[in-house]
Parts: sequence; C-alpha cells; structure tokens
Amino acid sequence: MKKMKIVHVLKGTFMVVMATLFIGLVASCKNDDDDNIPGSGKSHKVVFKAIASSGSDIDVAVYGIDGNTTSASSLSGTTWSSPEVTAEAGAYSANVAVSATGANASSTLKVQVWVDGELKKEGTSSGQVLSASAGYTF
Repeated sequence: MKKMKIVHVLKGTFMVVMATLFIGLVASCKNDDDDNIPGSGKSHKVVFKAIASSGSDIDVAVYGIDGNTTSASSLSGTTWSSPEVTAEAGAYSANVAVSATGANASSTLKVQVWVDGELKKEGTSSGQVLSASAGYTF
C-alpha cells in the first residue's frame, strides 16, 4: 500500500512538472504582435474538464491560460471540471493536463477545453496509468 502511495505522489509530481513546462513553453512562444492573432481582441470564458471510465480515479489536474497555471491535486472520482477561467484579450492559449489511475488496461481518460461554451479541443489516454492533455490556441 505504501508503495502505491509513493507511485501516486511521483506520478502526480511528474504531471505537474511536465504540464508546467509545456504550458510555459507555449506561453514563451507567444507572438508579441497581437494584431495578427485571430481572437486576440476579445476575452474568452474557458472551462477545463476530465472524464475517466468507470472504476478509474482522477488524481491531479494542471490547467491555465498562457503561463498562468493552477494545480488541483488530491482529486478523486471519474469526472472533474475546473472553475470558469477568463482568458483576457490578447491571451494566446488554454492548456490542461490530467493524470488518473485506471481500473484496468482498457480504462480511458478524456480531457477537454471548452471556450465560450463550445468544445474546442480534446485529448485522450488509455491504460491503467492515464495521462492526457489538450491545448487550444485562441
């Protein structure tokens, strides 16, 4: 049992570090000339979601707009949804990464990026160790 807790902690830490690096990399590539980026002239309402198959358990979620990330840890259950996040005018991207433990080798995890009430991007994972991410450029 102690070994499983260590694995979960390491897996969660790994997900947080990888997601932060990914989101930071995307944010560092931001074009400073926002006049040429579609959608940069208005703000957006963004919600991030995760859905795991029955018997699975969502552990950690990292989400954010550009380089501003939030981590949600010690999660449980088969669904998770972030609070609504406002992407200010000029924001470049919305990103989410979620890890979960599957019930068996055929377990699945789906993560979604919803912008202004519309599903914009999905990412999936399958197996017993689940890790899925999705990013959307405004």
